[in-house]
Amino acid sequence: MTQSPAAGFDIADMTWPPPPYQPPVPPVTGADGVRFFDGVTYATTPGFRPRLLDVRVPAGEGPFPAVVWIHGGGWLEGDRRYPPPTVPAALLHGAVLGAGLALVSIDYRHSLEAPFPAQLHDVKAAIRYVRAHAGTLGIDPDRIGVWGESAGGHLAALAGLVGPGSPDGAALEGAHGVGSGATGVSAVVDWYGVSDLPALADHPMPAMLGGADFPDPYEALLGGTEAERPALARAASPVTYAEGSNPPPFLLVHGTRDGLVPYSQSESLARALSDAGGEVTLRPVEGADHIFLGSPDIEAIVAESAAFLAGHLGAGA
Repeated sequence: MTQSPAAGFDIADMTWPPPPYQPPVPPVTGADGVRFFDGVTYATTPGFRPRLLDVRVPAGEGPFPAVVWIHGGGWLEGDRRYPPPTVPAALLHGAVLGAGLALVSIDYRHSLEAPFPAQLHDVKAAIRYVRAHAGTLGIDPDRIGVWGESAGGHLAALAGLVGPGSPDGAALEGAHGVGSGATGVSAVVDWYGVSDLPALADHPMPAMLGGADFPDPYEALLGGTEAERPALARAASPVTYAEGSNPPPFLLVHGTRDGLVPYSQSESLARALSDAGGEVTLRPVEGADHIFLGSPDIEAIVAESAAFLAGHLGAGA
């Protein structure tokens, strides 16, 4: 039998072309018993960087419910390793693991690599991957939630609302990575995400984004202006899918003085979810700007979010 000494696998089992994803890497187990799967390739597409995810699994007997963390960055930047600067990674990771949840942190294609719906395709691909490899990862495939901030909050909301039966559902599900399988989730935490792109068409971009040379995030996401692509703007708006969606429980957390994504965006989504008969909690962070700047108690926001997910995903059950 011919073996690859570097990888330790049987070359006779290889196929060509290789599958558009890789199996989970062997985990590293810390002194605290937490298992860490680092840099797992959950999807590949020719011409693009591989999409990666990390998995942290609590110590103890599984399988554990899991939350998929989706980073922000205006769909233009950011990566799976870094929460917003107001939220230390150790705080986020510790809260999730301490609540009895596995944490899956994912990358996705940025908007100047590929416009919408590529980002949602990648989130869906990551969820399919986690379900397909749940046994190896120590995750319960029936108890998965999503949690995102800013651009990631927008994608988390879409992941919670868009399914095969949604308008244009097949096109929005995508077929990257594993390619098929359920992508539904059981709970959503959306921190200050966009919910209605057409309503933001005239909202000025604040100077804090980086000056005149910084691309307009909404135009980059759509590949044009809202006026040029009104149908795509509606398709990229979570409020479009609330009616008739049987939504999972939502926690929306948003600063009341957010100058980048107005608080009214979460109010709109909360109304749409409530009108659809969904369970939704809208938590204003009084006086806080984007990424909760100005909030005196970030730890409480993180703790409430982790507890919401643990409660709805049955952590400890």
